[in-house]
Amino acid sequence: MAKLNQEWTILPRGRVRTVDDRIVTVEGEIPMPLGNFPRRMTVVGLSGNRSAIFSAIALDEAGMREVEAVGKPTFLIVPNGHHRLDAPAWKKRYPGLKVLCPAGAKDSVSEAVPVDATRDVLKDSDVDFITVGGTGQAEAALIVRRKGATTLIVNDIVANLRNPHGLGAKLMARLFDFGVKEPQVPRVVKRALVKDTVVLARQLRRWSKLPDIVRLIPSHGEIIEDPRPVLERLAADLS
Repeated sequence: MAKLNQEWTILPRGRVRTVDDRIVTVEGEIPMPLGNFPRRMTVVGLSGNRSAIFSAIALDEAGMREVEAVGKPTFLIVPNGHHRLDAPAWKKRYPGLKVLCPAGAKDSVSEAVPVDATRDVLKDSDVDFITVGGTGQAEAALIVRRKGATTLIVNDIVANLRNPHGLGAKLMARLFDFGVKEPQVPRVVKRALVKDTVVLARQLRRWSKLPDIVRLIPSHGEIIEDPRPVLERLAADLS
């Protein structure tokens, strides 16, 4: 586990990309023993000009202006105990942030930043904070509904790292099966987070049946367009 960033530490990142109405995402890099590894932050606008930050990354001021344009940062979602690197710096920059994480990750996340809730307290009828079934309550996801389109935002449970950059990232992506050839439930995630493959398969099938689902945004890798068949295949693989 990388050392937590207590101060605002800016690492390499791509451009902030708008994927739907008040949903933006950006890819960055996380220092790892074998080299930098891709990671993603997604920001979702909420009612009342608020926003939720999913898997936070510290950006430069130009990037932060794009993030703040989505809405006032109100909720910091730490989706599991391994995605807490920049949580202290974000809480320091925005002291009023309420920190959400799944119940099974609360102890780990609390080592980085105080946790305010482990359930859905977003108070937005178009956005659901959920705990992923089959993970021992250790992994969170978001379901975001916009006009005619539903976006599923996941963390480590699905990876689609098709084009890792650098030798270290390529080695880790292949070694841990982070979806180099096609989207996968990474091998390391199955060992560390998945407690019940039957329940997780059921969760993936439920997601595949979400009305108007058009995209899946993972924390590691490229956005998956038309995720229904991907979710169905992953559920079948687990079964």
